[in-house]
Amino acid sequence: MLIAGCDRQTAGEVQPQAKETGDSAALDGTVDRTRRGSAMPSISVSDAEGKDLALASLKGQPVLINLWATWCAPCVAELPALNRLAEKRGKSLRIVTVSQDMAKLETVTPFLKPKAPLLEPWLDPEGELGTFYDVTVLPTSIYYDAQGREVWRYVGPLEWDRDKAAALLAETV
Repeated sequence: MLIAGCDRQTAGEVQPQAKETGDSAALDGTVDRTRRGSAMPSISVSDAEGKDLALASLKGQPVLINLWATWCAPCVAELPALNRLAEKRGKSLRIVTVSQDMAKLETVTPFLKPKAPLLEPWLDPEGELGTFYDVTVLPTSIYYDAQGREVWRYVGPLEWDRDKAAALLAETV
């Protein structure tokens, strides 16, 4: 088994932009269900216009929160599969991609849009969300049911439009 991920970027670090290489289908991650049933955090993320999205307000449909960064090669490799998932399940599943970059959305948005045009770019500039989830490896995805209860966390990249992901997304609390 091969597991790949990225450590969190610290302030002041400048890293080159990641390039997509190889087939991310060969990568495997870890499913964590230890926080199953926990409520979605009362944390807000921001969009390119500075508008806030309160995550706890997203009840009513399942939500997949994906923490990623432009400098994280496995994150970048995962983006097309997340985009295909958004195309297939966009009406029944809210996908919230939250960049953990220290950069502003003016950098993140142009990076994300060509790779995943259906995904909304959100930013967590203070790293509050990553801290709340105790994220040490990117990408990390957290799945919530329609009532806003955590179902699982997935650490590492995943082919979101394949059978393994479909089985995970069928789970409820």
